[in-house]
Amino acid sequence: MGHVSIVVIVYNDASRIVSAVESALAQGPDVGEVIVVDDCSTDRTLDALMPLTADPRLRILSRETNSGGCGTPRNDGMAAAASPYVMFLDSDDVLPPGAVKALLPVAEELRADVVAGQCLRVELPDGATTVWAPLLYDRSAGAELPGTVIEGIEGRPGMLWDTLSVNKLYRRAFLEEHGITFPDGPFHYEDFVFTARVYAADPRLAVTDEPVYLWQVRRQAAKLSISLSRGAVRNWQSRVTAHRGVVDVLRSAGRDELALHAQAKFCDYDLPLYLRELPQRDREYVADWWRITREYLTSFDPEGIARAGVVSRWIAESILAAPEPSDPGRLVELTARPPRLIPPYDPASPPTGLGLLTTTELPVAVDGRVRTGGSTRLSLRVHDLYGRLAELGPRTVHVALEERSGCRPAVGVEAPLVSDGDGWTAEVRLSTGSLACSGELGVWSVRAEIRYADGAATPVEVRAARSQVPRRSIVVRRTGRVLLVQTHITGGRALVLRVAGGLRGARVVAQARLRRLLGR
Repeated sequence: MGHVSIVVIVYNDASRIVSAVESALAQGPDVGEVIVVDDCSTDRTLDALMPLTADPRLRILSRETNSGGCGTPRNDGMAAAASPYVMFLDSDDVLPPGAVKALLPVAEELRADVVAGQCLRVELPDGATTVWAPLLYDRSAGAELPGTVIEGIEGRPGMLWDTLSVNKLYRRAFLEEHGITFPDGPFHYEDFVFTARVYAADPRLAVTDEPVYLWQVRRQAAKLSISLSRGAVRNWQSRVTAHRGVVDVLRSAGRDELALHAQAKFCDYDLPLYLRELPQRDREYVADWWRITREYLTSFDPEGIARAGVVSRWIAESILAAPEPSDPGRLVELTARPPRLIPPYDPASPPTGLGLLTTTELPVAVDGRVRTGGSTRLSLRVHDLYGRLAELGPRTVHVALEERSGCRPAVGVEAPLVSDGDGWTAEVRLSTGSLACSGELGVWSVRAEIRYADGAATPVEVRAARSQVPRRSIVVRRTGRVLLVQTHITGGRALVLRVAGGLRGARVVAQARLRRLLGR
């Protein structure tokens, strides 16, 4: 008999459930059973599974009523599991080959209660892949945990950033001993609370950087997943409710230090994630979001906010200080990557903690204006930040245009900075043709690095100047090739260039426009 039970939950997902179950069965003889819990589907989900029942390891449990969430069917699967270890899989995701082999030997050899591995976020249909929680699981991003064993996470509170249940193998006896289950019923972000219950039970936790889960992200799907359905304010309310549950679980278990770190994590991650999308929302959403956020932050221990990053503290404190939305656009710009604090700057009251930031962390604001033709000309203005930049002595600015899909390498150019009294200006120029992507649509982010006399530098994302407006232009190159160039401004005022070459590129632009129109 295999050592692992894999619990797969499904509701009305006939088109994808087969791939999920096949990926679980393909893990080999270490898998003793694959338990599919159908949450009262009304489509052909059960019919789709019938050809797979030839494998005796497949068990199908059919609920008589829909639970309204993911927690109850997972609990049903756990209760039915017979193997010593258990894993979880959603019907719209898959396990990569070798996932169980990457986790089970570690659990057995190291006597671990939980083994956590890499979850890869795969953007469909293009397949772009990133590591979830890279600071925990990606060595190339500086992760130090892979290959280690943690006796409880109090010494490694950064683990609180991993709220997933699906990238882990659990010793079933450990879960049963501590009564660890998911919240039942229509409770969203149930992973948050389940994972908090696991962490609060002080597990012996081993970490690997082997890929063990493929989280398939479908932003164009007719029905978006919960994590992508952020357009309704009830999604934010659900997330806040779940996070409140995390803090309550940790406090009830006497893990007060972890509860403070959980509050800091909310300020550093959850809050900016939704705040940066406020420009896309209507006035009613913004008012409700502000009220929900302020009410929740009011319940925080001051030390919880104090443990967040400096910029995150500015955001939280600004929301707490304003009963109604107050200049949310300025807060949105603090969520840029890297953050930027835009003028005006009151010299009498610099923000608390500004002096704690290193040169690379300074939230410098750089405005940009673009003119396109055979050459793309970028006019930049660097704002001083309460005198910090003047002290450092800015000398040059290095501008790098980065194509998001990777179809072309970054295009860089450097220019001297010229003082204009309370800031600095620079002009850079590059060939527009260098931004063409062989018939594809190239989407270029505009980033810069302010370089100082001592060799230090501050990275920034260039924002659109107030005088900049979205603009489309047609550029005819000397070769006769036609380029379509769009100057785009994001909701957070980041400056983006979209360049399409030839008829194929024009079709890509038209199709993208059509998808946006249909999605409204």
